[in-house]
Amino acid sequence: MLRRFLAVSAAAVLLAGCPTKPVDEKEPGTDVEDRTGTAGAAGTAGLPGRGGYTAADLNDPSSPLYQRVIYFEYDQSDIQPQFVDVLRAHASYLSSNTGAGVTLEGHTDERGTREYNLALGDQRADTVRRFLLAEGVADGQINTLSYGQEKPANPAHTEAAWALNRRVHLVY
Repeated sequence: MLRRFLAVSAAAVLLAGCPTKPVDEKEPGTDVEDRTGTAGAAGTAGLPGRGGYTAADLNDPSSPLYQRVIYFEYDQSDIQPQFVDVLRAHASYLSSNTGAGVTLEGHTDERGTREYNLALGDQRADTVRRFLLAEGVADGQINTLSYGQEKPANPAHTEAAWALNRRVHLVY
């Protein structure tokens, strides 16, 4: 299992890739900060639809903050690429609203022992926590908690149900 984790992690790093140009080279009409997404607080400037979020956006279905569930592959705790922008939006909101806090609830499907699933749920929540911290969120704004398999989103015993249960839920 450790080999599989290492292989998947290595593949994720390779797929993430590097910029095709060195950071000090500018493309016409852009500046380095905008292209790399590192300008401004929490790396939010220069990316469309980012920044300026308010608490009202948490309840707006058209806002990326409305999505508060991050799903994971079986037996994995790596953040999938389709959830990166959602997490960046949450990081932007939290960085701009320092009085706000979030609890990251880690969950797993029913396969595996109770102890293993509690640890995996904790690992998933911690992965999201580390992502938010890297995006500029203050450590004091984030709490983590693992439910393991104890609170399934779908109690059925099917792959579709298990996929819904492998998640981190962001609770404000």
